[in-house]
Amino acid sequence: MFYRLFLLLAILFEVTGTISMKYASIHGYQLGHLIMYVMITFSYLCLAIAIKRIPIGIAYALWEGIGTVFIIFFSIILFNDPMSFQKILGLIIIFASIALIESGEKTTSKES
Repeated sequence: MFYRLFLLLAILFEVTGTISMKYASIHGYQLGHLIMYVMITFSYLCLAIAIKRIPIGIAYALWEGIGTVFIIFFSIILFNDPMSFQKILGLIIIFASIALIESGEKTTSKES
């Protein structure tokens, strides 16, 4: 559970860093770039701790997949990015992939 918490923190830091990067690029807000650098750094540090017990392939897939879902969600809300059929289909595929990865991890840990 401890390492999953660090994976969750890595995802949250990544999303915060990416959203602040977009905000800074739109508004010319230089503090946003500093926030981005700090958040991405924290994200990688937390990911490095998480992979001590979570297989790197699973941790990285979850980090990117869940992060992408949140980034798309916030970009629609905060920046009025359009939501197309292709984005919806992509999100469905991401959710299905995350579910498969999680079920594969549970199956593998039972076999060990």
